Amino acid sequence: MRRGLPQEAFEGRKPHIAIANTASDLTPCNSHLNEVAQSVKHGVWEAGGVPLDLPVVSLGETNVRPTAMLWRNLVAMATEEMLRANPIDGVVLLGGCDKTIPSLLMAASSVDLPAVVMPGGPMLTGHFRGAPLGCGTDVWRLSEEVRAGTLSREAFLRSESSMIRSRGHCNTMGTASTMACMAEALGMTLPGTAGTPAPDSRLLERSHETGRLAVELALEGRRPSQVMTRASFLNAIVTLAAIGGSTNAVVHLLAIAGRLGVSLDLDDFDRTGAGVPLLVDLQPAGRHLMDDLFRAGGLAAVLKEVEDLLDPAAITVTGRPLVEHLAGAEIWDEDVIRRRADPLLPDAGIAVLRGNLAPGGAVIKPAAASPELLRHRGRAVVFDSVEDVYARLDSPDLDVDETSVLVLRGCGPKGYPGMPEVGNLPLPAKLLEKGVRDMVRISDARMSGTAYGTVVLHTVPEAAAGGPLAKVRTGDPIVLDVAARRLDVDVPGAELAARPAVANGYARPARGWERLYVDHVTQADRGADLDFLIGSSGDHVGRESH
Repeated sequence: MRRGLPQEAFEGRKPHIAIANTASDLTPCNSHLNEVAQSVKHGVWEAGGVPLDLPVVSLGETNVRPTAMLWRNLVAMATEEMLRANPIDGVVLLGGCDKTIPSLLMAASSVDLPAVVMPGGPMLTGHFRGAPLGCGTDVWRLSEEVRAGTLSREAFLRSESSMIRSRGHCNTMGTASTMACMAEALGMTLPGTAGTPAPDSRLLERSHETGRLAVELALEGRRPSQVMTRASFLNAIVTLAAIGGSTNAVVHLLAIAGRLGVSLDLDDFDRTGAGVPLLVDLQPAGRHLMDDLFRAGGLAAVLKEVEDLLDPAAITVTGRPLVEHLAGAEIWDEDVIRRRADPLLPDAGIAVLRGNLAPGGAVIKPAAASPELLRHRGRAVVFDSVEDVYARLDSPDLDVDETSVLVLRGCGPKGYPGMPEVGNLPLPAKLLEKGVRDMVRISDARMSGTAYGTVVLHTVPEAAAGGPLAKVRTGDPIVLDVAARRLDVDVPGAELAARPAVANGYARPARGWERLYVDHVTQADRGADLDFLIGSSGDHVGRESH
């Protein structure tokens, strides 16, 4: 059907480019993407292609219940099917909020049509009482001050309204900013795009150029599988450490790699990230915010400092190696982007822990943790669900002190379901009132990329899948040793094996997507994808009804 398109749109070799757009008023971070899509269209037309809107399911962290992560695989599956089913030659992937870029990359990896990511960009910095606010990070910080009685609820609400100054996603190095940087490190954006603030006119300029590039990709047949190789994923892991990125990137990168058939596992994050310095002084691991990173030289300036750690063979959607695009990159503010010789931390990679509490692995972000807690022994205080936390955490009768280890279970992919961002569970009120601001916390959940603290996440297997977390009891000694990469409960092996696993607090959906998800979701060490979606299916459609 022509639907008003000129006849020449169907003649010759005019590539038809879908614009997979996650714009939605219910996803505030992505509400401006229709404007971005218009600039992409202009670029596609200019390059001789035909742009076609393709609205896709959108996921917003602040609104979707019970957790946006429950729907990431659904969005990837639905987008994959639409990219395959429609007569298109390539796609521009418009995302911003946490799960949108990962789900779009998972879909594009499965179909393997020429594709390029256009990130929506972070919001500008808001201020409260003269101080800059980090979206997400300062919500966690100031909400604890309210619970501690040092900040009024009214002042907290005023700070929250000051925080969201403009369109765009969180301006900290949360999951949204991290995944935009991961997309660029993987080679899937026009180099120099990640981190461009959402209100900046240069975002529309890059969108226009991305539209032109999408036509080139379609004409040359350059596909995601040619760009996102194992070398590209290892470059992304180096990038993750250097920027102090979100632990959620581990789950998302594993899922994307799984769709491509690229060999990647938890040990790659530990090996490749080890020794990579933290160079970006950005919340939650540092002080500054995303528009500071952009003006200071952006991601390219960061990668230029660790260029020797990057694989020079990994290409980008331009067809040229990533490292070639770093020529001429400069650091313009060494307060924001540190020199390699003067890092914020000398070793900032995500640490992968193993032991009798996490035989399949668990992760911690040392850059966001309290150094004195990275080696710790304390007695467990166990919660069987998020609801259990809400019911008991602030009870004056809770047997807890600052040396205790808070353990939360039932919040993994199957148990919740969907692996919510609750691993950074709040601290007990009576400890906040004493001035305590961090404790060791362990769970099978995730945490927001904007969060901070000594938080061990993604324990595998999760409690609902028979993991040892289900056998921990309040009072058990927990031993964390990040340097040794260990996470253990100090209970004799025979005693632990003989204990019955706690089976309450887990979701048991009877129907619909949640049932399909629980029956087929993999564990965090495999990306929490659905087992029948791992691997690529290509863009071929075997039957034709027209």
